[in-house]
Amino acid sequence: MVDEIHFLKFPRKLSSPCFIIAEAGVNHNGNIDLAHKLIDAAIQARADAVKFQTFKAEKLASKDAPSAQYQIDNMGPQLSQFEMLKRLELPISAYPDLISHCHQGGIVFMSSPFDEDSADFLAGLGMPVFKIPSGEITNLPYLAHIASKQKPMIVSTGMSNLGEVQTAVETIEGAGNSDIVLLHCVSNYPANPADVNLRAMHTLQAAFGVPVGFSDHTLGIEIPIAAAALGACVIEKHFTLDCSMEGPDHKASLNPGGLAAMVAGIHKVEAALGTGRKIPTINEKSTAIAARKSLIAACDIPAGTEFTQAMLAARRPGTGLPPSMHALILGRKARRPIASGAQIDLGMIE
Repeated sequence: MVDEIHFLKFPRKLSSPCFIIAEAGVNHNGNIDLAHKLIDAAIQARADAVKFQTFKAEKLASKDAPSAQYQIDNMGPQLSQFEMLKRLELPISAYPDLISHCHQGGIVFMSSPFDEDSADFLAGLGMPVFKIPSGEITNLPYLAHIASKQKPMIVSTGMSNLGEVQTAVETIEGAGNSDIVLLHCVSNYPANPADVNLRAMHTLQAAFGVPVGFSDHTLGIEIPIAAAALGACVIEKHFTLDCSMEGPDHKASLNPGGLAAMVAGIHKVEAALGTGRKIPTINEKSTAIAARKSLIAACDIPAGTEFTQAMLAARRPGTGLPPSMHALILGRKARRPIASGAQIDLGMIE
């Protein structure tokens, strides 16, 4: 599957499309059947990858760890973060079938490990790329451990400053891995568009010279499409089967139709970016004939008459000499009589 992953240098080239990750995350609610349905939705939306999260609650949070405000808003204050995470674990026995499902559907299987043992487990299953969640960017031993596996690493940078990103990159590269993609991210669910600061992608690319993308937590599809237009080589977006389901991330996720619309919108923007060369398209030629003008005789012009301003006019269609040649004709003589309204051609000019 690794050959299916094409990370590009920033800015994106036309030959390498944006890699779109459909973030299922924990929106399976710990239900294996629901996880498979999420894979089907990602395949139908034509995403490049579907990504889950691999963790054991005991290795991710202490039993008295407070929940984030968005988790409290979506799950209620009565449930601790540990209890919430315990409900959202996927059993390791489910992974082979999930991976097989992805292979059969032609989509890349991904999962973010939240500890070293989870990373080892996923590596043993042959996962082709590691996605590092924003919360682990300062977990340097974890980063070095995953980097030593010599797999591509997509690193989300939510909640971090440039210095913390630099330390993370240096740690990964220090472990012998330079195959890094940095994702700009705002770790709020949902994120306010005014906080998104998409131009930070440019800052990351300029600072570290690696491919850059965007992990989106805003509502809707406009912001990730804008990120693709700005050159993101990877887009990650949460999705769910039903935004009204109980769980921490459903409300800030796209439904399957929204995911499909985002994928289509990103690829439409990619097609529109073009080569940057300012040249007319093939499809503009017929329009140019109808919309542009040609030089015509504004009156009858006898043979041997010197062309003057009053003798020339510009009229559609654009099948003759362009009005831009007006100055080159003035002062020259008519080779033969020219009837009023006739298009001027080079054979009429001495």
